[in-house]
This record gives sequence, C-alpha cells and structure tokens, in this order.
Amino acid sequence: MTTRVFSGVQPTGNLHLGNYLGAIVNFVKLQADHECLYCVVDLHAITVPVAVWGGPDELRRATREVTAAFIASGIDPKQHIIFNQSQVAGHAELAWVLNCVARLGWLNRMTQFKEKAGKDRENASVGLYDYPVLMASDILVYRATHVPVGEDQKQHLELSRDIAQKFNNDFSESIAANGHGDTFFPLPEPVITGPATRVMSLRDGTKKMSKSDPSDYSRINLTDNADTIAQKIRKAKTDPEPLPSEEKGLENRPEADNLVGIYAALSGKPKSALLAEFGGAQFSSFKSSLVDLAVAKLSPIAHEMKRLTDDPAHVDRILIEGAERASAIASQTMDAVKDIVGFIRKR
Repeated sequence: MTTRVFSGVQPTGNLHLGNYLGAIVNFVKLQADHECLYCVVDLHAITVPVAVWGGPDELRRATREVTAAFIASGIDPKQHIIFNQSQVAGHAELAWVLNCVARLGWLNRMTQFKEKAGKDRENASVGLYDYPVLMASDILVYRATHVPVGEDQKQHLELSRDIAQKFNNDFSESIAANGHGDTFFPLPEPVITGPATRVMSLRDGTKKMSKSDPSDYSRINLTDNADTIAQKIRKAKTDPEPLPSEEKGLENRPEADNLVGIYAALSGKPKSALLAEFGGAQFSSFKSSLVDLAVAKLSPIAHEMKRLTDDPAHVDRILIEGAERASAIASQTMDAVKDIVGFIRKR
C-alpha cells in the first residue's frame, strides 16, 4: 500500500528557522519514501481577524513565499504535489460532511482554540472554532496515511482519527455496499519528528521562536541574507559560563541549549558530539562556527526564495498544476463520500 503524507503550512507572514527545522526539513526527508502533498493552507489563514492575516495582497504574497520556501528547501513539485488549499474545493466540501460527524464535545476540548481565542471567546470566528474539522478534511480528502505534526497539532490529529473512525462506524453498511470493504478512511498516523523541532527565541531561550515577536533579532527569517544571519547569531543571548562537555550541563541554561540544538539540527550531528568538540569553549568561538554553518545552509535558501518570488507567475503556475493533481485525488474521495452518504450526484 502506498503511504501518503499530507501536511500544510499557514501563509501568515515571515517563515523563520523554527518553521524550517521544525517542519520543512522533515517534509524534504519524507519525499524519499512517501507520496507527499504539501499544502499552503490559505483557508486556515483567514480564521483570524483580517488585521492579523493582513488582507488580500498580503495573503497572496505570503502564499507565494511559503511555496517558494518549500521549493528552495528541496521539495520537488514535479515528483510530489505543492498547492494552495483554496484551489481544491474538496477541502471545504468534505469539511461540511465531517462537521456533521464531529461532535461539539470533541471541539470544546481543543486547547488551541482556547489559547487563540483568549478571553474574548464569544467574538472569535466560527472558522477558528471549527479549524480542527477543516484540518481533518485536509488530511482525509486525500485519505492520507501519515501526517508530520508538531506538539501543538497532536490533539488535532487525534481528532482527525476520531472523526475518520466515527464516519467509518456510522456508514459501515454503506461503505461495504459501495465496495470499500470494512473502512473507507484510514486513521492517519503521526510522523514524529526528531530533536530540535522546538527552536526557541534568540533573545529568550524560554520562548518559542515566533514571527509575532516584536524584535527581529529574536528569529532568523528564511529570507535573511548572509550578513543578517551572522549578525543575529552573534547578538543571540547567551550566559557567561563556557559550554559544557555533556548534555546534562545544558540543564537550566535555555539559551545555551537552544544554540547547541540549532547547531545540531543544521549539522545533523547529535548534541553530545558537539559538546565533546566545543565543551569548555567560550560562546564567541562556538558562535563563529555556528555562523559559518547557518550561512552555508540557509543563505542559498534565501537566495532561491528571492529568485522564485521575483517571478510570481512561475510560482502561481506551480500552485495551479499542483492543485489540478491534488483535485484529481480529492474528487475521487468526494465521489465516494457522496455515494456512501447517499447524495445523488452527476455521473
């Protein structure tokens, strides 16, 4: 059986090192052994107020930027599928059917809605509340078997599995009668990513790296040039102690742990090997090595992203072609779902 991976990234502003190491690097690796669909989830982007996602021009710009980041990082749009969510009607269409399968009690338990809505929950959009059902639809419309998820999305993937299971149970007789055997939707499995998926702020090692931090020095943007990358790493917060020789020595030293974790992720070496090499050294020499590594790894991505975003028509063609290929898969799923549920459709 073909293993099919689906994952999406929101087009909401500057992508940074945390997005790259936490998600995109793993997307690239998964290409070797899976059929992959990578989606720019623009329908999810508009669940928050317009002032947050920036309006139509910003949405178009950010959608192209995420697409460029995928390609510049090594995702092959010919071998796999890169597209934006709104071009494939099956996402929204299946979401309605799944809304009628999902239960309010399940959505009420979603912690991310509570965090994003804050105290003014009554004023949050229905879309923000219903976001996890659309995410389930994103995955299930391709009958994806595997989903790379970060810590903050694990609960939503569990919900996707619950919705798939309930659909399979509710319509079990119709699923069998339509020739699909015992179940229609697979229960998607999480792809657990390795270390350094949580990249912390360069200004505060206790906070996650974020595009919303007012200080640009808190993050390395994927669009930063070599000089900017070097400057941000040199200015990154550290502590006065030299680097330890063992991982245990990083405990209660969040900034040191973060920089060692970034080095480990970019180099592909374990932290233990780096500490054996740099243990006892001052941060100045460690940072110099990290600058060389980060510039070598990241500045070619920034250069290629600029080349791609300077040609928006080319990026749009990639998205359109990807959407056509994604739609071919999604429409097969939707035809089957309509027959299973009992909708009369054009043959």
